[in-house]
Amino acid sequence: MKGKRYTDEFKKEAVKQVTERGYSVSEVAERLGTTTHSLYLWLKKFGEASPRQADKDDLATENARLKADLKRMTEERDILKKAAKYFANDPG
Repeated sequence: MKGKRYTDEFKKEAVKQVTERGYSVSEVAERLGTTTHSLYLWLKKFGEASPRQADKDDLATENARLKADLKRMTEERDILKKAAKYFANDPG
């Protein structure tokens, strides 16, 4: 026997109660007659990325960009060092 089936609209409304209205997951689950496990799954599926997660994603993107810039600049510096050494040793 399978559990109750809920419509996507019902699930989205349950998620809104947690994300927009600030109710706890356990409180909403108890009021609606669902399990907290189900509600957490719905949050993952229908909930927007939390501001903290969005900030982490932004930071990770920025970090990757900065690492790429650092690598490029390190390579450029090494080339310039070699060129300076070459010209310094050239009796010309």
